[in-house]
Amino acid sequence: MPELLLLSNSTSPGLGFLEHARGEISRLAPPGSRMLFVPYASARPDQYTEVMTEALAPLSVHVTGAHQAADPAETLAAADAVFVGGGNSFRLLHTLQDAGLGAAIAERVRAGLPYLGASAGTNMACPTLRTTNDMPIAQPASFEALGLIPFQINPHYLDPDPASTHQGETRQQRIEEFLERNDVPVLGLREGAWLRVSDGLARTGGTTWARLFRRAAVPRDLPPGSDVSDLLATHPRFDAGP
Repeated sequence: MPELLLLSNSTSPGLGFLEHARGEISRLAPPGSRMLFVPYASARPDQYTEVMTEALAPLSVHVTGAHQAADPAETLAAADAVFVGGGNSFRLLHTLQDAGLGAAIAERVRAGLPYLGASAGTNMACPTLRTTNDMPIAQPASFEALGLIPFQINPHYLDPDPASTHQGETRQQRIEEFLERNDVPVLGLREGAWLRVSDGLARTGGTTWARLFRRAAVPRDLPPGSDVSDLLATHPRFDAGP
C-alpha cells in the first residue's frame, strides 16, 4: 500500500502555510529530501511553488515545481516524495491528464514514492473527482483520478449550521446525494484533519475530528487517531444506482 499524507487544508487559522502538519510531513520527507511539487490546481504556479518552497525550508526539503521542470516525469523519477497542492480540482485533473503526469505519479507512488496532498491534491488520491467541492472551471477528459485509495474523501468538510440562512444543500446533503448514486464510503475531513496511510494501515490525524459517510448508514464522527484501515479493503461501486 502506498505511503500517503492527505490533508484537508494547507493553512490552519493562526498558523503559517503547512505549519500545522510539518511534523507529519517530515516523516514522509525527511531533511535533504527532493520533492516534486505539483501546483497545477493554481492559476499562479510560480507563486504557489515559492510559497511551498518557503514553507518546507525549515524542514530542509528541496522543492521543484513540476511546471518548471524540462521533463516533469524525469524529475518525478528522481524525487524522494511528491506533493500535489490545492486549488481547483478540475483544473488540476485536466492538467495532469494533458501533461500525462497523472499515470506516472500513480505508478511511482504504488512503487513506494511517498505522496502528500492537500485539498485538491487529496481529491486526486481518490478513485474519482466526484466528491470535490470545486466549481468545474475546466473539463477533464474523465473524472477518474489517481486511485491511490479505494474510497472517497471530501476535504474542507463543513458541518451543517442550524443558524445559517443559506437555503442550498449542506455538505452532508451533497455527500448523501453522491451516495444515492454510488456505493463508496466518503471520509469528510474537517479543517485541520488529515488521513495518514502507512504500512497498509490508515488513521485519521490532525487537530479536528473526521466524519465517515456510508450508504444507508448514520454518519460517524471519528477523533484524531481513529483506525480506518477497513476502508482500504473497499470495493467501490460507482453509478450503483439507488
